Amino acid sequence: MLIFGSRSSKTFKPKKNIPEGSHQYELLKHAEATLGSGNLRMAVMLPDGEDLNEWVAVNTVDFFNQINMLYGTITDFCTEESCPVMSAGPKYEYHWADGTNIKKPIKCSAPKYIDYLMTWVQDQLDDETLFPSKIGVPFPKNFMSVAKTILKRLFRVYAHIYHQHFDPVIQLQEEAHLNTSFKHFIFFVQEFNLIDRRELAPLQELIEKLTSKDR
Repeated sequence: MLIFGSRSSKTFKPKKNIPEGSHQYELLKHAEATLGSGNLRMAVMLPDGEDLNEWVAVNTVDFFNQINMLYGTITDFCTEESCPVMSAGPKYEYHWADGTNIKKPIKCSAPKYIDYLMTWVQDQLDDETLFPSKIGVPFPKNFMSVAKTILKRLFRVYAHIYHQHFDPVIQLQEEAHLNTSFKHFIFFVQEFNLIDRRELAPLQELIEKLTSKDR
């Protein structure tokens, strides 16, 4: 949804594409058009007559792609040596568990954690029973809780980038992309109450700064 320079064309994981010609593709185009207006509060609102699950699904895929690209630009700076734990500043440390392959949370480096996280998200997005791409196939009853978990975990990648790698982001002249992407993400999760406020604590000051102008 954001246009990145050629330097940033490296994504961390393969991009997840929404099939062209599908209703979800039309929704994505609608989202891009309203984003172009510059009013992010309006851009995240559920379009008239649309299904909330489908709107959340389309935007979740889009945020995955954006974060994938943003993290792809700074992978050289996020190493086992520089980031031996997955953190967002000194107060917040994340341990990985997916409930399936790794049931007990494990402490691991940030690159390992983010690799686990993005692979897990990708597996959810590719699961047609969770994220149906065909028209008329209903979303499962647990869809919203899965989407909330995905978004909660994607937030942690933003938090890690802001706290641990903001200097390289500035050097690469990516801060405008990062800020716009994160602001869009925050407006979206606020609009539909998708992430618990406590989970957002590592970036609370930044969130207040980015959103205060648009109240």
